[in-house]
Amino acid sequence: MKIAVVGATGLVGTKMLEVLSERNFPLTDLIPVASERSVGKDISFKGKNYRVHSMAEAIAAKPQIALFSAGGSTSLEWAPKFAEAGITVIDNSSAWRMDPTKKLIVPEINANELTASDKIIANPNCSTIQMVVALNPLHKTYKIRRVVVSTYQSVTGTGVKAVDQLMNERVGKAGEMAYKYKIDLNVIPQIDVFTENGYTKEEMKMVNETKKIMGDDSIRLTATTVRIPVMGGHSESVNIEFEKEFDVKEVFALMRNTPGVVLEDDVANQVYPMPMNAHNRDEVFVGRIRRDESQPKTLNMWIVSDNLRKGAATNAIQIAEYLVENKLV
Repeated sequence: MKIAVVGATGLVGTKMLEVLSERNFPLTDLIPVASERSVGKDISFKGKNYRVHSMAEAIAAKPQIALFSAGGSTSLEWAPKFAEAGITVIDNSSAWRMDPTKKLIVPEINANELTASDKIIANPNCSTIQMVVALNPLHKTYKIRRVVVSTYQSVTGTGVKAVDQLMNERVGKAGEMAYKYKIDLNVIPQIDVFTENGYTKEEMKMVNETKKIMGDDSIRLTATTVRIPVMGGHSESVNIEFEKEFDVKEVFALMRNTPGVVLEDDVANQVYPMPMNAHNRDEVFVGRIRRDESQPKTLNMWIVSDNLRKGAATNAIQIAEYLVENKLV
């Protein structure tokens, strides 16, 4: 089992290598791939050095799976070339997510849609993944009519440059800016570029991807996505209106029994999900569950997850694990 990691030197690519190692993914050979300026350099994986390859070299090496985390334009250019060579691509960019011919997969929800003929598989947006993991059992039980979500997203979602900006600002050091504005001691209500309807691309990703993953276009969703000066993961305030009435105790039980979800909700002892506790964890943490008293059949909850782990690297590797376990590669 040969695995290529495209974008191996980036923030998510590095995390993919970490997760592959931690989960003891059954690979026999690793093919790290990066930009031309990194080709020929070595990276370490499980105590062994591996040479960084070019795209063409990686295709020639014929891995069974290629984990892509190198940006949308790179994916659009190279994922089809890998696929044509018979390599299954799991792509972390937004390039293929809304392509009707490509599957958009969160393993806990819809991995059973995958077949051996799926050669380009899309990994959803980080903020969408954590939300749908928590929403899916609720949708199955009560049927969701509408979702209002506001996100509080880590700078790690932007990349190394944003992390450097935050750390530089903390110590009063000048440096390259990932954002137009200062991020330390600030909140920026914009993630990605604005679209014609006044929403950002990130907000529209959450709207469109949720419907596709959950297989229900009737779900109405509106989002406001916000960048905050934290590093452990993304947080979301989610308001959910159902078709059916619910019991809050039953919601607690559902969350407690949902694979991939950890319920942290003990307000008497000030226990609730926070990014500092979700950091380097693979689960989706749910808390602050309570009825919305302003209208019927509506629930409030708070969802936190490490955006580089479940929101990116871990979800992609879980897809790869499913492919291997079910002999689809």
